[in-house]
Amino acid sequence: MDEQMLNKVANDEGFIAALDQSGGSTPKALKLYGVEEDAYSGDEAMFDLIHQMRSRIITSASFNGDRVLGAILFEMTMDREVEGKGTAEYLWTEKQVVPFLKVDKGLEDEVDGTQLMKPMPDLDALCQRAVAKGVFGTKMRSVIKVANPAGISANVAQQFAFGRQILGNGLVPIIEPEVDINSPSKAEAEVLLKAAILTELDSIPDGEQIMLKLTLPEEDGFYAELVAHPKVLRVVALSGGYSREEANARLARNAGMIASFSRALTEGLSAQQSDAEFDAALDASVGSIFEASRT
Repeated sequence: MDEQMLNKVANDEGFIAALDQSGGSTPKALKLYGVEEDAYSGDEAMFDLIHQMRSRIITSASFNGDRVLGAILFEMTMDREVEGKGTAEYLWTEKQVVPFLKVDKGLEDEVDGTQLMKPMPDLDALCQRAVAKGVFGTKMRSVIKVANPAGISANVAQQFAFGRQILGNGLVPIIEPEVDINSPSKAEAEVLLKAAILTELDSIPDGEQIMLKLTLPEEDGFYAELVAHPKVLRVVALSGGYSREEANARLARNAGMIASFSRALTEGLSAQQSDAEFDAALDASVGSIFEASRT
């Protein structure tokens, strides 16, 4: 593992940019960026366009390691190039931004108020490919809809089982059991989630660390215990559908948590903007999320 990357993730101010929209969420991301579905046909053209959008963000002068600690990439983004370099290599060598890879294959149908991740039979091979490309860590997402103890326990157990497998491949896993912001029992779900995570942290070997990506909680400072835990490298927050303004306001009230925003980061960016307009909009977005992450 790269000590410089580890030191940056552990100690620097900043946030993690989530640039990992996958097949299902790409059309929506492109539409928000001002590219309608009739502007392209087929997956290949769609992924070319989203790579152009991501490249535009990554190469912008507003996007660098002074304020952005890391970036989460979709597998296809990792396999592509930015300005002639592999995306992960470009992020680190040109921008001093630590690369992470989204490894999950999407969600199962809801059972017990939770959506587990689909099986990942090729996880070891994907992790080894990521290591070879200079990736530091991974991210995988599952979803909690309601405060169901059996569902939440199964969700967190699955996350940590994969997390231990990823640690075994020399990568730092970001474990993301997202609580749906529209859950009718969001606060109760968060109580169960925190207890389940604290139990599972005992299974992480001493000297090893994972990261957590959690929905911004109903009770300010609710995850302080996890932020301070010796087996947790960093706790990052997802925006989960909150507007950037709302997500930033909630984040600023949770000391020690930093942002890992996707849609809230790209809000206000469009394909129709000139490079100067795009850079200015991205600069404002990055600046506001950076400030909210400093608390």
